Amino acid sequence: MSPISIVILTQQDCASCEAAKAIVERLARKYALSASAVSLDSPDGVALAEAGGVLFPPGIFINGNLFSYGGLSERMLRMEIERLSNHQERTSGGSQ
Repeated sequence: MSPISIVILTQQDCASCEAAKAIVERLARKYALSASAVSLDSPDGVALAEAGGVLFPPGIFINGNLFSYGGLSERMLRMEIERLSNHQERTSGGSQ
């Protein structure tokens, strides 16, 4: 099963961004995640924000799709990761 990709769109001096990073780091200990952060101040960050419709940071993208922006709910993110993990297991026949 391939890891679930999570990209956190961040901004300097953003307390919600730091909280989102901590949540993703915690969940990465339990789930197969590939996590990265992209600065909203970078060209890639601007493009990602525009493509996803992120109005303010942090923006959370899962497997390339916008999941949320603003304050991140750990519970909602965990539920989505579990849903995607279960979907991957079903489509791969449960083999790794």
